[in-house]
Amino acid sequence: MAERSTGTLSMVGVPIGNLADITLRALDTLRNASVVLAEDTRVTRKLLSHYEISVPVESLHAHSGAGAFSRAVERLQAGERIAYVTDAGTPGISDPGGALVATVRREAPDVVVEAIPGASSVTAALSIAGVYSTEFMFYGFFPRKKGRNSMMEEITAHDDRVAVFFESTHRIVKTLELFAAHEALSKRRVVVCKEITKMHERVIEGTPREVLAVMAADQNLSRGEFVVVIDRVGRGVEHDNSQDEE
Repeated sequence: MAERSTGTLSMVGVPIGNLADITLRALDTLRNASVVLAEDTRVTRKLLSHYEISVPVESLHAHSGAGAFSRAVERLQAGERIAYVTDAGTPGISDPGGALVATVRREAPDVVVEAIPGASSVTAALSIAGVYSTEFMFYGFFPRKKGRNSMMEEITAHDDRVAVFFESTHRIVKTLELFAAHEALSKRRVVVCKEITKMHERVIEGTPREVLAVMAADQNLSRGEFVVVIDRVGRGVEHDNSQDEE
């Protein structure tokens, strides 16, 4: 009896806004998938429709439960090619991608898990923030209530590193107000990247109070999806020549 071949799990990076920001390899992977598992099937179907890709799309999100992960493992063990995509960007950040990979590696170690790199709002924000640091700390979404003070103290404690986090349209002003009232963070340079790669992309920088003043002058600036970058203390435009010696 011939051995049954195991499948492949492809973690596919997709655009964070502009649908043109997808790689040829990602499109090829999606076209050849047995099924696309998506954090939000509505969002993913729009992307697939745009590129005329006709493959089954099924849901796998944070509330899917253990059964959804088990079914994915069974399909991979049966030899299927599964592509996992999040709503936007590269899987594994603030989505179930990490849990899916961990489950597959634990329960089906022979399955190939591959990265199909793509857009990331974190690195995209850093590229336009005008910060210089060899290290940065990513905090995911800023806490809604509990944990806000401890996170601000965490950022302050590592003031030699750039800090990056996500914020929503409903809380961006409140978060900046918290920074403006914080003794240390009120003095730090903040870069608010709004709607990266989309039609209303905008970068606003300054102290928290300065950014709030700009937003107060135009209410539209506080609407959208945001990546916030907090520059390190003593920032400056520097260049480390050792990076060029390879």
